[in-house]
Amino acid sequence: MANPLAIQRPTLLLDRSRALANIERMARKAARSRVRFRPHFKTHQSAAVGEWFRQGGVEAITVSSVEMARYFAQHGWQDITIAFPANILEIEAINHLARQVELGLLVESAETANFLAQHLSSRVNIWLKIDTGYGRTGLAWSDLNAILRLAEQIEAAPHLSLRGLLTHSGHTYGARSKAEVEAIYRDSLAKLVTGQERLATAGFSRIELSIGDTPSCSLVDDLSGVDEIRPGNFLFYDLMQLQIGACREAEIAVALACPVVAKHPTQNKLVIYGGAVHLSKEAIRSADGRPLYGYVAELGAEGWGPRLERACVSGLSQEHGLIEADDETVARFNVGDLVTILPVHSCLTVNLMGQYRTLDGETLLCMERS
Repeated sequence: MANPLAIQRPTLLLDRSRALANIERMARKAARSRVRFRPHFKTHQSAAVGEWFRQGGVEAITVSSVEMARYFAQHGWQDITIAFPANILEIEAINHLARQVELGLLVESAETANFLAQHLSSRVNIWLKIDTGYGRTGLAWSDLNAILRLAEQIEAAPHLSLRGLLTHSGHTYGARSKAEVEAIYRDSLAKLVTGQERLATAGFSRIELSIGDTPSCSLVDDLSGVDEIRPGNFLFYDLMQLQIGACREAEIAVALACPVVAKHPTQNKLVIYGGAVHLSKEAIRSADGRPLYGYVAELGAEGWGPRLERACVSGLSQEHGLIEADDETVARFNVGDLVTILPVHSCLTVNLMGQYRTLDGETLLCMERS
């Protein structure tokens, strides 16, 4: 098969035109809904890709760690929210960042708020992390007294400025239709509004609401009930989002190019150089309940084509991937050919690969980790 980019090992391909279209689409929706568009940069982790957002008018971003905030601050971003519970062990780095940028932190406990109150040297914006049903982290939305107590504690601290209530409705990832995603969004919004109203009755006059999951931001037509949206995965999408119905296959903007290293025609299998250390072991389920680790597409001169309907990545070890396919598909590939794999979870694949090759041959680097 074609190898227009002279690829020799697993390489993450990036379709720039698809990614730019995804950015433009989400930015238009945010503008129509009159909400702040604060995209999550943990998906791409690249200063070069970040510039595509800046050129589209984005000024505020979300990241998932202090280290990532520092990286993007070094590349000129001045309004950064770290959408992960504040890690008080990194207070020195947090203080350094807070002197440089408009910094937002997530708090969900009195212990963290008290520590920040005693050790912060510059003002930061504080978002109360609220659990609206995902169950991962955050104050229970229904514990209104706890939300109020924490809000009052934050307001009393000299360097803490209460910005609003923030949630990640990650349970939309279990939905399989637009209607299901919309129902979860409406439920999450109602729960956030309950907290907002409780704080309003106690004198907190401007409490903003922030949501962040890609399925809601992609499928809900009107997001005007909140003040900001923080989607990240929408930039590249993946098979999880495809299965949910949040995107079309033609909107998936990354794929892993992998060399075929062995063929087993009698077993209807191809072996590729591309395993768990490249794709991760995230899986979706086939119609019969089997785990699938990626869909397979052919690579051509213009990029990858539509998925091959009778081929899938059925198994992964550290470096190996096993593709199950029908006779015709197996016969189309030889040892030394390339296949492209549409990833199950693009954020994890990007994190593992650490760089991209655009379809016009440019290499784009992600942040280095200390």
